[in-house]
Amino acid sequence: MASFFIPLTGLEADSTALNTIANDLANMNTTAFKGQAVNFSDLFYQQIGTSGSDDPIQVGAGVKVGSIETAFSQGSIDSTGNATDVALNGNGFFVVDSGGANDYTRDGNFSLDSTGNLITADGQQVLGYPAVNGVVNTNSPLAGINIPVGQVEQPQATANLNMTANLDATSTTGTAFPAQITVYDSLGVSHVATVTYTQTATNTWSYSVALPAGDFTSGVSTPVTGSMVFNSSGDLTTVTPTGGVAKTVGTVAGDISSIPVAFTGLADGSANLAMKWNLLGSGGTPTISQVASASAVSTTTQDGYASGQYQSFAIGSDGTVTATFSNGQQQSVGQVALANVANLQGMTLLGNGDYAATLASGTASIATSGTNGLGTLQDGALEESNVNISAEFSDLIIAQRGFEANAKAVTTFDTVTQETINMIH
Repeated sequence: MASFFIPLTGLEADSTALNTIANDLANMNTTAFKGQAVNFSDLFYQQIGTSGSDDPIQVGAGVKVGSIETAFSQGSIDSTGNATDVALNGNGFFVVDSGGANDYTRDGNFSLDSTGNLITADGQQVLGYPAVNGVVNTNSPLAGINIPVGQVEQPQATANLNMTANLDATSTTGTAFPAQITVYDSLGVSHVATVTYTQTATNTWSYSVALPAGDFTSGVSTPVTGSMVFNSSGDLTTVTPTGGVAKTVGTVAGDISSIPVAFTGLADGSANLAMKWNLLGSGGTPTISQVASASAVSTTTQDGYASGQYQSFAIGSDGTVTATFSNGQQQSVGQVALANVANLQGMTLLGNGDYAATLASGTASIATSGTNGLGTLQDGALEESNVNISAEFSDLIIAQRGFEANAKAVTTFDTVTQETINMIH
């Protein structure tokens, strides 16, 4: 009767193989699904004697499923254009919250809930490193990624302004050249600052920075004034603020690199506007020059902005989540974390594309994409299943033949058994 048991083990093993193949085919269109393969191993052997040369004569007891391995090879990347979709290209898993414990998934088919939390298709919150005031801290504990949907970014008063300009060296005394730059106060209200350069002597210009009189409670605009001196090469060398002393333009101790520009008593009730007009560009080169060319401003920059309503977000290849506001500003609100384990085959499959770490897999190590051997992220895309339909059909035929062969063995043993019973009776 022991021999009758052998084909039954084959039927069970081949049935497991057929089920696994069927599961792969059923999930061939499941996002980030990883196909599996069944490996067989023989069962124990019983020694029933020895040969004339004393070699052991052994009879096998059948077959069993030795392992079911998951193929963690990369699936194809399919562009979706949906900002909440994220494809992982390379090693690793997204980290998601499962009731206070971490689960892991490669399925980046995310969405936003009513409070702006980035969640998986089955409602688990996607975890990452938090950001404070736009700065991500990768040393902080993981927290849920939250998008500031419906939120307003607070305004920022201008603290620094820059103007790259040339003043025409062929101008005559008394020639004035006005230039404008928009700045912002603490309430986010914009003000147009006019910088007027007036030639007072050869290689010497006065400057006056003023806001419109209507911007002040008093109705009177008091400009910030001073003078600038250029050398024979047209380089700005000396600045003398009104009421101050002449200082060399430079970066060494005692030099001047910026001009304080302050306005008080703004009519909108905002805080006093205190700015620095930076005179040096990259490499320490003065931004104001005087050569024989038409007076002109090439660029102006400043660091203030009005308030802004949340508009959209994007996830960079390094996992940084950046929110964009209607004022044109962008702010990092977090960074998606990735994880990996030493033994991928030791992970437990939980369904819904989730995995859990086990003692066999080892503790998950968590970092950011592109580090520690982890892959990178692609926003607006999803990883497809890595199931190879041709290979699955080939394996299906092999498993089918194995099942049919074992079934035939069962019927054969049944016939032999019946004949044996008939001989007894």
